[in-house]
Amino acid sequence: MHCSYFDAAACRSCTQMGVPYAEQLAGKQRHCEMLLAPHTELEWLLPVGSQESGFRNKAKMVVGGTAQDPTIGILDADGQGVDLRECGVCSPGLLDCFPVLAGFISQARLTPYDVPQRRGELKHIIITESPDGEVMLRLVLRSEQLLPRIRKHLPSLLAALPQVKVVSVNLHPEHKAVLEGDREILLTEQSTLRMRVNGLDLHLRPQSFFQTNTPMAAALYRQGREWVDELDPASVWDLYCGVGGFALHCAGPGRDVTGIETSREAIVSAKLSSKEAGLERVGFQAGDATAFALGADRSPELVIVNPPRRGIGKELCGWLESSDVQHVVYSSCNAQSLARDLAALPSFTARRARVLDMFPQTMHYEVMVLLERAG
Repeated sequence: MHCSYFDAAACRSCTQMGVPYAEQLAGKQRHCEMLLAPHTELEWLLPVGSQESGFRNKAKMVVGGTAQDPTIGILDADGQGVDLRECGVCSPGLLDCFPVLAGFISQARLTPYDVPQRRGELKHIIITESPDGEVMLRLVLRSEQLLPRIRKHLPSLLAALPQVKVVSVNLHPEHKAVLEGDREILLTEQSTLRMRVNGLDLHLRPQSFFQTNTPMAAALYRQGREWVDELDPASVWDLYCGVGGFALHCAGPGRDVTGIETSREAIVSAKLSSKEAGLERVGFQAGDATAFALGADRSPELVIVNPPRRGIGKELCGWLESSDVQHVVYSSCNAQSLARDLAALPSFTARRARVLDMFPQTMHYEVMVLLERAG
């Protein structure tokens, strides 16, 4: 893949840009095999490759420049805006939105936040596209000052971009390197973006997490479902369940499935998807995964974990070690924390693993491992 921004050194976020894709994928496979080398009984399935460009369904863009001439992209070393509205890893649907959003910023006179000067209002644009081409737009502001202007000009934006179905404002008053704040103000009647994956409708609310590469997310869920159906456990926990992707895919006759996630927004989404699919034996709760496990009076036959980059940690590993859980499906976006967690699970044997390239043009990837209790 060729990128003029990378060649001009305007953006180096994609550290593998210019490396042939087959070489990228092979390198990720080698890296993961090296980190998990102590697990000698591991069977490696073929890695799952992604399309090289246009794969991102979500863009988190910094707004810089001025209201009259905004930039949509990143900040340079001096805190000035660098426009990336033709970024090649973003989906074509996202790219179609950026020029219209730039016009909306100018029309509504939404003053970009100046990081060095600590003044201005509009910090970020977070935009997500569904597999059906519908879009959720979130505007991250420092305060409510611009809300009247946004409400006034929103009809013209929706007329220009009819694919935009959900719009919200996120308030992030603090000056720190965090993408968004805690408070969300919904501006449209529709509150969720429908993400159609493997024939299931997942619902994404403004503050919910979803994988940034929809085809790879679909492959991830299919792999999890395949392993779970093969083992056919009567009870499954999906810890760090997000909007319920694994839990909903792994539901089946005679199987009780419970999803746990800290984000209440994500749990609302997961419950809606479960209700629409008519899955009576699938339940979701908002809470900390480790606290839920430690407080439970019984353990399931199989646990799915899909933690953030830090991994599941010592406490949850310790609980798994002392539990009656027979199998673990571990989906990781950081093979280093995965390797550390597996070393803390000596009672389990890593049986199968698969690399899925969720993040082409970077060093990052997703890896799934199937663990079986030894003996």
